[in-house]
Amino acid sequence: MKKNLLISAKLTILMITLCSLLYPLLIAGIGKASPGKGKGKTVSINGKVVGYENIGQKFTSEKYFWGRPSAVDYNAAGSAGTNKGPSNPDYLQIVKDRIDSFLVHHPGIKKEEIPADLVTASGSGLDPHISPAAALIQVNRVAKARNLPEEKLRTLVEQQVEKTILGPAVINVLKLNIAVDNLK
Repeated sequence: MKKNLLISAKLTILMITLCSLLYPLLIAGIGKASPGKGKGKTVSINGKVVGYENIGQKFTSEKYFWGRPSAVDYNAAGSAGTNKGPSNPDYLQIVKDRIDSFLVHHPGIKKEEIPADLVTASGSGLDPHISPAAALIQVNRVAKARNLPEEKLRTLVEQQVEKTILGPAVINVLKLNIAVDNLK
């Protein structure tokens, strides 16, 4: 019994050292060696940081493309989903409200045409990407708000598509909106 307690105590000390000291130091070191030095990849315009490349932001103006809704209002300190299932009445009401709001700003579009990523939040609540379909469905609104030809915006959207290795193609909403601001 004494032998087993000694082995258990040694193993406990080893695991505490590995999991509480060495592993966090290793991860912090990897973060410091990565782009952004572990603080995220910032996006700057004229030397001023306007956002983070991998964290979604709220865009509500008619002249900008909108990203995915966020269950945490884009607060990176509290990343989380809603934890409500697809049959939860509260969740269904939230999605219905998002659909209704979208339709108000996009007359002529049918409810069935709205891509799911424009009315449902991601698991983290911080997804900076939307599908190309979600961007294209907003072209008419943004073109009217900026007095731009729709075809010019469609071309810009297509240029912003990022192909992924395993998943579907996506568009970073912040980068798209910066590109729209830079249109002459």
